[in-house]
Amino acid sequence: MESKKSYQILLYYKYVHIENHEEFAAEHLAFCKELGLKGRILVAEEGINGTVSGTVEQTNKYMETIHNDPRFADMEFKIDEADGHAFKKMFVRPRKEIVSLRLENDINPNEKTGKYLSPKEFYEEMQKEDVIVLDARNDYEYEIGHFRGAINPGVDAFRDLPKWVKENLSEHKDKKILAYCTGGIRCEKLTGFLLEEGFKDVGQLHGGIIMYGKDEEVQGELYDGKCYVFDERISVPINKKENIIVSNCYYCGKKEDRYVNCANPDCNRQHVCCEECEEKYQRSCSDECRAHPRNMYRRELQKQNA
Repeated sequence: MESKKSYQILLYYKYVHIENHEEFAAEHLAFCKELGLKGRILVAEEGINGTVSGTVEQTNKYMETIHNDPRFADMEFKIDEADGHAFKKMFVRPRKEIVSLRLENDINPNEKTGKYLSPKEFYEEMQKEDVIVLDARNDYEYEIGHFRGAINPGVDAFRDLPKWVKENLSEHKDKKILAYCTGGIRCEKLTGFLLEEGFKDVGQLHGGIIMYGKDEEVQGELYDGKCYVFDERISVPINKKENIIVSNCYYCGKKEDRYVNCANPDCNRQHVCCEECEEKYQRSCSDECRAHPRNMYRRELQKQNA
C-alpha cells in the first residue's frame, strides 16, 4: 500500500502458538524500539495482538520482518495513513490471552470459530429477516457507532459477554447470528463460544469494522456513527456514503460523536462531549472532578493566561 502521508498505523492479530511467549515479548519490544515504533502489543501462548504507529519506512520494515517469520507469514495488517504517531510510548506485554474472555474451557479459533464473511457478504446477510446482528464490543464502543439494528449487550468488558449470551440469547439458537467487532479478533473466540453453546448458524465479519469501512464495494454502508479505536485518534469514520451521528453530548444532549477524557487525571473517564461543553464544563465529568486540584483543563488555561 502506497501511503500519501508520512506515517502509518497498523492493526493486526494472529492466533498461533508462540513458545516462550514472555521471552518473545521482551525481544519483540527491543525490536520495535529499535525500529522507532510506538504502540501496544499483547503476546500470549495463543498468539499476538497489536496496534503500532511509525513512519511509512518503519512500519513497512516491521511488516516485512513479521512476514518473514513462518508463524506470521500470512498475517493480515489493517493499514491507516496518519500525520504522526498514534501512541506516546511502545509497550509489548505478555498475557495469558490476547483478548481476555476467561472461559473455563478456552476456545482455539484455529479449531473452532464462526464462518468468515466478507464485507459484501456481511452487508447482504444482515439485511435478511430473522437475523441477529451482535456487537461483540464494549458499551462505550457501541455508543459512538454501530451497525444499524445491531444488538448492544451493554457489557463493560469482553469477558462479560459469555454470561450475557447465556442469559439473553439461549432461546435463539435456531437463528442466524452475525457477530462483529473492531478488527475481528474478539469475534474469532466469541463465535467459537457460540458454536460450543449450541448455536447452529454463526458468522463473523472478517477483518472487522475497520476492513468493512475500507471495502470499495460496501464503503461502510449501514454502519452509523464512528468506530472506536484504541489509540490517540479515539475514533475513525467508517461509512463513506452518509454521516449519521448516533451519540449525544454527555452535558447538553445534542448530537455529537467526539470523545474526551475527564480533565481530572485520577478519573480520566471517557465521555462524549461537544466543543462548547468541553470549555463550559472544563472537560470534567462531575463537579468533584472540576474542582479537583489536579484538573488538567484548568491548569492548561492558567498556563495560557500566565
